[in-house]
Amino acid sequence: MSATASDAAFVEFERVQKSYDGENLVVKDLNLSMPQGEFLTMLGPSGSGKTTCLMMLAGFETATHGEIRLDGVSINNIPPHKRGIGMVFQNYALFPHMTVGENLAFPLEVRKMGKSDRDEKVRRALDMVQMGAFAGRRPAQLSGGQQQRIALARALVFQPELVLMDEPLGALDKQLRETLQFEITNLAHELGITVVYVTHDQTEALTMSDRVAVFDDGRIQQLAPPDELYEAPQNSFVAQFIGENNTLEGVVKEIKGDTCIVQLDSGDIIDAKPVNVATVGERTRVSIRPERVEFDKNRLSPYAHTLKATVKEFIYMGDIFRTRLSVAGTEDFVIKSRNAPDQTRLTPGREIEIGWLPQDCRALDA
Repeated sequence: MSATASDAAFVEFERVQKSYDGENLVVKDLNLSMPQGEFLTMLGPSGSGKTTCLMMLAGFETATHGEIRLDGVSINNIPPHKRGIGMVFQNYALFPHMTVGENLAFPLEVRKMGKSDRDEKVRRALDMVQMGAFAGRRPAQLSGGQQQRIALARALVFQPELVLMDEPLGALDKQLRETLQFEITNLAHELGITVVYVTHDQTEALTMSDRVAVFDDGRIQQLAPPDELYEAPQNSFVAQFIGENNTLEGVVKEIKGDTCIVQLDSGDIIDAKPVNVATVGERTRVSIRPERVEFDKNRLSPYAHTLKATVKEFIYMGDIFRTRLSVAGTEDFVIKSRNAPDQTRLTPGREIEIGWLPQDCRALDA
C-alpha cells in the first residue's frame, strides 16, 4: 500500500521490509511519505510492526530490503548518532549520575559545542518544557512526569528537524498523560519539527496527530487524518481498532452506486455504503458508530431502515448515556446518547426501534 503525503517528502520509506529470522516479515513492503513539520503517529497492537519501523528510522534496526530517506538522502547506512534525530522513550533513559542540566548538555558536548552556547541551549530547552528551575537536580529527585519533560527537552536541545517518540507517556497516570499530550503537540507545531510518534493508545493517536498510520500484521491498514480514520474506516480492522464500533454480519444482496442492500444473518434487510465490498453474494461486516444510532421516534423520520431492539443495559456516564442492546442476533450493540434534559432514559427489558442514516453504515470486509 502506498501512502503519500506530499511530493516534497521529508521522511520516506520505500518498499521497506524487515525480517529478524530471514523467513517471517515483521514489516511488509512499507511505502510511507511524510512532509516536513508533520506530526505522524504509528498506531497498532503489539507486534504490528510500528516500533520496528521507528527503530529502522532511528538506525537501531537495519531494513532487510528497501530504502529509508531523510530529506531526500538515503540513511540506510548512516549510524544512529550521525542521523541528527531526537529520541524520547517510555523509560526516560536519563543518566542518573548527572544533573538535569548535565543530561541536556551531553548531546551538545558530543557535538563539540562550546560551553556558553551549551548553557544557552540547555536553558532554552528547559524553559520550553517549563522545567527551568530544575537544572541542578538529579533524575531521582524528579517525579515521572518531570523526568519525561526532561527527556523531551534533551531530545529537543540540539534542535533536530526530526524527533521520534516511542510510547513516551505510557508510564504516566491518565491526567498527566493528557496534559503532556497537548504540551508535546503544541511544542512540535510551535517549533515546526517533524514528529514520528509510536503508541498503541488510540485516544492519544487521535488527539495528537496530523495523520495516523494504523498498523496490523506488518502493513499500514489505513493512513489518514484522525477524523477520517474514525468516520470513514476503510476495512474491518480499522473500524474495530479505532474507537467503539457496532458490527452486524450479513450478505450483499444488491449494489447500486453508493448504496448496497445487505441481508443480515438475522434475516433483516438494511441499506449501507459499499466501502470494502465488490460483488453481490459476498459476505460483509457492517460497521456503525454508537453515536450515529438513534432510538427516539421523533428523530427517526429521516432514517432509511429501523430494526427492533431490546434494551439489555443502561449506563449513566455523566456526559453520555451508554445503552447496550440486543439487535439482529447480536447482544453487544451499543448506543451512545448525549446527556440532555430531553433525552430518554431507557430501562432494561424495554423493546425499542433503532435507526441510522445509510451513509453512516459502512459495508466492510467480512
